[in-house]
Amino acid sequence: MITTEWHTGDKDLHEIHAIRRAVFMEEQGVSEEDEMDGTDVGAIHLLVCDDGVPVATGRILIDGDIYTLGRIAVIKERRGKGYGDFTVRLLIRRAYELGGNEQRLHSQSHAVGFYKKLGFVAETDEYMEAGIPHVGMVRRGDIGGECEKNRLK
Repeated sequence: MITTEWHTGDKDLHEIHAIRRAVFMEEQGVSEEDEMDGTDVGAIHLLVCDDGVPVATGRILIDGDIYTLGRIAVIKERRGKGYGDFTVRLLIRRAYELGGNEQRLHSQSHAVGFYKKLGFVAETDEYMEAGIPHVGMVRRGDIGGECEKNRLK
């Protein structure tokens, strides 16, 4: 069974941090300093579990009227099964419900096509962040009624 948990601040993030460490630090070589950037305390975090196993995460940073989705990660063994799509849709929905009609993110360049399918459009040229090529992207509005768990494969 798929379950989701929302966390605010920097409490109870051990499972979220474990996913981020595995994906960003161990797989992609991002430094701990870059990954654990000190902004978790002001973020809204999502944890997605499958039968109690943490499989995906993401966060929303809110700065005035700017809602930035980020740290979106799915553990390697669960990729290609819809968890990333599901996670981003839930983040979009939550941002929209909180007043973020416009959502932004910093997509790794290889993932631009994935985010385009979810309504994001590129708004910057490619740039380097934490040693990885990225593109700034934006979308507007709600995701619609497409957040159902049955989208998972």
